[in-house]
Amino acid sequence: MVKHQPLQQVYEKQLCLSFLTGIYGCRWKRYQRSHDDSSKWECAWFIILCSTFSLLLFWAYFWLEAHNDYNQFNWLLYNRSGEWKDGTVPILATTAVGFSYITFLMILALCHISLGQQLNLYWIHKVGVLAALITTVSGVVSIDDVWGDEWDIILISLQSTGPFLHIGALAAVTVLGWLVAEQVVRAERTKFHMILLLVYLSVLLALYMAPLAISSPCIMDKNSLKSRPDVIGRRGAPMLAPENTLMSFNKALQQGVSSLEADVTVSLDGVPFLMRDRTLKRTTDIAKVFPDRQDEDASLFNWTEIRSLNAGQWFLENDPFWTVGSLTGRDRNRIRNLTVCSLVEMLRLAARANRSALLYLRRPPPEHPHYKTWIMDTLWAVQRSGISQKRVTWTPDTDRGRVRGLQQTSLEKLSVEELRHRGISSLTLRYSQASNKDIQDFLANNMSVTVYPVNEPWLYSVLWCSGVSSVSSDTPQVLRKVPYPIWLMSPDKYCLVWITSDLVSIAIVIGIFIFQNYHVIRWRMSGMQNYNPEQIMLSAVARRPSRDVNIMKEKLIFSEVSNGVTSTDEHLYPENGYDIGQYK
Repeated sequence: MVKHQPLQQVYEKQLCLSFLTGIYGCRWKRYQRSHDDSSKWECAWFIILCSTFSLLLFWAYFWLEAHNDYNQFNWLLYNRSGEWKDGTVPILATTAVGFSYITFLMILALCHISLGQQLNLYWIHKVGVLAALITTVSGVVSIDDVWGDEWDIILISLQSTGPFLHIGALAAVTVLGWLVAEQVVRAERTKFHMILLLVYLSVLLALYMAPLAISSPCIMDKNSLKSRPDVIGRRGAPMLAPENTLMSFNKALQQGVSSLEADVTVSLDGVPFLMRDRTLKRTTDIAKVFPDRQDEDASLFNWTEIRSLNAGQWFLENDPFWTVGSLTGRDRNRIRNLTVCSLVEMLRLAARANRSALLYLRRPPPEHPHYKTWIMDTLWAVQRSGISQKRVTWTPDTDRGRVRGLQQTSLEKLSVEELRHRGISSLTLRYSQASNKDIQDFLANNMSVTVYPVNEPWLYSVLWCSGVSSVSSDTPQVLRKVPYPIWLMSPDKYCLVWITSDLVSIAIVIGIFIFQNYHVIRWRMSGMQNYNPEQIMLSAVARRPSRDVNIMKEKLIFSEVSNGVTSTDEHLYPENGYDIGQYK
């Protein structure tokens, strides 16, 4: 007589796996999961997800580095719309949300691949991925149209972040070797797996050799580092007080700037005053005092009218740099009573502080009564201020012969021969125009270089290592806290870091493939010993859809329960978590 040992069904909860498949594909029940290969459609969605993640990563990095020029971006938007608002806030908010969401889905997808689960992205997530992709593409196109010059910040920032991004990328690709090894070693080798392995090894090799293409002025000997560049207060210290006001220039002097930079316009009655915009609408209360003239050119107002305007209240109301909250009550009261600053007032302040001045002049419109005498009006103001002419730097290319007593600088990157022919001994260039090679060439020919705008410590550090003479900044209070370049590394030390990181990566990748191969061999050797009747029965229908197979599994379990299965365990099935004893 054959005696049967009772069977027992054990349900093992797989909370982690349920969470992964539930969140990613809304497959919360056990029979909904499958180890079958993902369909081509789902593989295509995975590629779309990876592409969206890569694009968002690029987009987020761009805005992280473009922080140096947020004020310029907002000013461009103001010139287009006529209203001042911080356009970076909605962009940064949507980028943060989108990048976090897509990154989360990427992690879930990679976990699916690692656990051998079938990819099946839920339709709501597909809508979200498409929305993130379309929004990011639209943003890239819009920025290219409005602010196309800013793309240069990416290549420039790599001079500071390149060595560290290389190590981070190498670490990420090394970790991905675990997934690649699982696909190549454990599965039956196909053409796809060979291509996957070849692509992975190619990317890894490219990263190993990437430092050959990384160039940074901060990779240098410490003994070659030149003196700290001087900081010029660009329109004073516009984050601490309204731009181009006397208070702003005083704040800049308190931060130890070497020079003051200002935008000069000539009034209707020939008084040079400081104003960046073409109109008075943004930085004064002209809408209240002269509501019918707020769109007129600022130079078409006489000095008495200009002086009657308030030049500080807009700063407290708009808070353009999010710094009003950090101001003292005394500073706020002073700002409320500020007026437009004249050129003479600014130059006298610079003279008392023994500082220099850098002037940007805007020529008045043709109908202006001083259209032909605007340069002489400016020179007369310089003489009235009492400042030494050697401390005043002249930027306009027109009528340089009349201002031979002033320091001459060019806003255009010209050849050394052309600069000498014009009698110019310095250049004032945007940071995107001044490459490290250009800076070295100008310095070798005794040409000083001033770079603008420099608001971030990383950019200041890169230009310091490049050897620039001075930088023009909206944030002198920030650069004051940079007594030394953020990082400086000798070429020998950088080569050591490069080789060490490559060797560590190679060792880890080889170890991963060896471990995976050993694990597969061990699993195959023990496979037949743990083979059970249910697996044999289900293997006969292996070609059926995975959902049908899983339903059959559950029917088998339910039938055992209905037949009074009440015994103890012996074997656990890793793919479904059920435990069925053997017959004796």
